[in-house]
Amino acid sequence: MTYIAKKCGVCFEPPSIILIYTEASKDKTRQRIMPVRNFSIFSDCSMAAEQLKNNSRHKAYLEGVSLCQLQKLYSLLRGHLRGESLAESLEKFQQEKNIDPEEDMNKLDDRELDKRKRIMDELFEKNRKKKDDPDFIYDIEVEFPKDEQLESCSWDVESGEET
Repeated sequence: MTYIAKKCGVCFEPPSIILIYTEASKDKTRQRIMPVRNFSIFSDCSMAAEQLKNNSRHKAYLEGVSLCQLQKLYSLLRGHLRGESLAESLEKFQQEKNIDPEEDMNKLDDRELDKRKRIMDELFEKNRKKKDDPDFIYDIEVEFPKDEQLESCSWDVESGEET
């Protein structure tokens, strides 16, 4: 049977993920409550979301729900367990999804670096122009103004010209 997800949300008491869906063959709207067990303030939201999405009992229902949305719901639940308000949890989730261009990524551990790379890959794919896009142009030529003063940088100087 095919299920079409309409809405997905989180319930704090008792902790659960709620899915509102319709069956493809029927026009009846149904609600599925998926309890969240063994989840604490120290749990990994992305791993919990993957486990729920791959759970044999819920897999067919969650096909139409993105992994990112489930991660967000788990993040909101973790924030609630920490005593944060809904607005604080949403703001913290947005900060995790944004990358600070001034941040030194050489100082990050492997897990955080992989997280940042995954975010950058998602952003790249979202903004990427594909051949099938209506505003795709194959060979773009851009003329840069020559009357402006060129800025020189220390790394721009060839090794023979250094003083």
